[in-house]
Amino acid sequence: MPIYDAPTKDMQFVLHDVLDVSAQDIPGYEDLDREFTDAILGEAGKIAMEVMQPLNATGDEEGCVLENGVVRTPKGFKEAFDQVREGGWTALDCDPEYGGQGLPYVMSTAVGEMFSSANMAFNMYQGLTHGAYNAIHAHGSEQQKATYLPKMVSCEWGGTMNLTEPHCGTDLGLIRTKAEPQEDGSFRISGQKIWISAGEHDMCDNIIHLVLAKIPGGPDGVKGISLFIVPKFLVNEDGSLGERNSLSCGGLEKKMGIHGNATCVMNYDGAVGYLIGEEHKGMRAMFTMMNEARLGVGLQGYAQGVVAYQNALGFAKDRLQGRDATGVKAPEKPADPIIVHPDVRRNLMDQKSFVEGARAFTFWGASLIDRSHKAGDDEAEAMISLLTPVIKGFLTDKGFETTVLAQQTLGGSGFTREWGLEQFVRDCRITMIYEGTNGIQSLDLVGRKLAQNGGKTVMAFFEMVKAFIKENEGNAALKADFLDPLKAASKDLQAAGMYFMQNGMKNPNAALSGSYDFMHLFGHVCLGLMWARMGKAALTALEGGASDTEFYETKLATGRYYMARQLPMTGTHLARIESGAEPVMALEAANF
Repeated sequence: MPIYDAPTKDMQFVLHDVLDVSAQDIPGYEDLDREFTDAILGEAGKIAMEVMQPLNATGDEEGCVLENGVVRTPKGFKEAFDQVREGGWTALDCDPEYGGQGLPYVMSTAVGEMFSSANMAFNMYQGLTHGAYNAIHAHGSEQQKATYLPKMVSCEWGGTMNLTEPHCGTDLGLIRTKAEPQEDGSFRISGQKIWISAGEHDMCDNIIHLVLAKIPGGPDGVKGISLFIVPKFLVNEDGSLGERNSLSCGGLEKKMGIHGNATCVMNYDGAVGYLIGEEHKGMRAMFTMMNEARLGVGLQGYAQGVVAYQNALGFAKDRLQGRDATGVKAPEKPADPIIVHPDVRRNLMDQKSFVEGARAFTFWGASLIDRSHKAGDDEAEAMISLLTPVIKGFLTDKGFETTVLAQQTLGGSGFTREWGLEQFVRDCRITMIYEGTNGIQSLDLVGRKLAQNGGKTVMAFFEMVKAFIKENEGNAALKADFLDPLKAASKDLQAAGMYFMQNGMKNPNAALSGSYDFMHLFGHVCLGLMWARMGKAALTALEGGASDTEFYETKLATGRYYMARQLPMTGTHLARIESGAEPVMALEAANF
């Protein structure tokens, strides 16, 4: 059976050695000293390892069952959800006014990684609720917030987002779900939504659906979309639950992975709904959910890579196969463990260097969200907006690749269910698809985000990289291994952006054909920047006489591997971008 070991030590390194959270001028960060964060991460790690992880394989095997309109979650899920809820883990970064603990989002992100690694399908129930909470908190009326948020913060009530319909996914302007106005100010919602995660289940007393729909007579396309609160059970004025609303789960999707999460077809048959915000402004409110959700999905991608790597590493240390080409390493055994072989080392180093870089990148992104929300920093808001498609797209592509590499480490054993690696592969695969496919992320990055603020934000990113290199170029130990590769990669990214500027206006396909490569090029530069910062932190710790020299020397070796073996991929991506649209668009559709 697979194992999971919460990587709290590495999280502490990122939070304190790299991000130096307690010294940041972000409200709430002054409380994040090492002792405080260690206590939170330690307890969350126990929940992840002792409560969630043991249910991961059984949840995958049993799945969810629809019986008489009610979805039964796998055995043990409800009891585990009660433990998570009672421990306050669902309320970690929520507003204290509604029962939350008010901690920074970066702490919720760290805890979320552990919970996702331990049991991704299980953690999605509270994750969707958190997204719905955010949308109501940001755009709901005071009455709506008072009615729904306290129970959603505690996860006594769940939450969902309802976007996709059978005939449309990304192009939401085509949705047909209607919202008929009523005399009392409510609406009657009618239509069908599909692929609704946690749409129906038995772990909460109520489920608060956020549903995109069109009010008759409104503008065409996305400009005519509004967002509605549609509760499973109507809520009385005193906060008690009233009658069942006119909505139902019409079926469960049979999926490749995340079997423990109920992915539902939801039917709305004149259900009572309440408008959030203004009419025809639903997309703005929905994107409050989507942006956080996309960072959360990027986290899911690398979190599955984390647990897959841990199991691959354990196998590689134990599995005996062949002898080391440079000399026997375990003469008392019939063969050496496979970790002695260079290609297995390459495989493991690819995994390790990615997941540790991805963790730092995601935590940094979470700190930008905190700076934006808690300090009102518009530049931080613009930066995380630019980076969100990179976090979602790059980290899920590479996270999935990491699970496959981990599976490969086990050889034939990785292909069997007993060892658990094939579940990590299957579960991780959805991260590249939902909350906007990675192709859509790349189009968003190139088509919208690069040009935001007149290109000032991407230029600010380049300046940040340049400033870090200049500030540290006198550090000989850092320069050759970290700074010089980062400088070269950053130049590749700038050259790609210049190509789009020179060619994209006269031929949009020249930019769009290279958008996916640009997303990966940008992702590598971001991880290169993170590894340069981690390299500096590790060197500083060693120079300061840190007692755990092995940890910091290992961090440096891992970083050097990424800079030498992975970061040069920016050159390949640039070459593909500069080949233009012609190779991609050469065939007529009929000739495929």
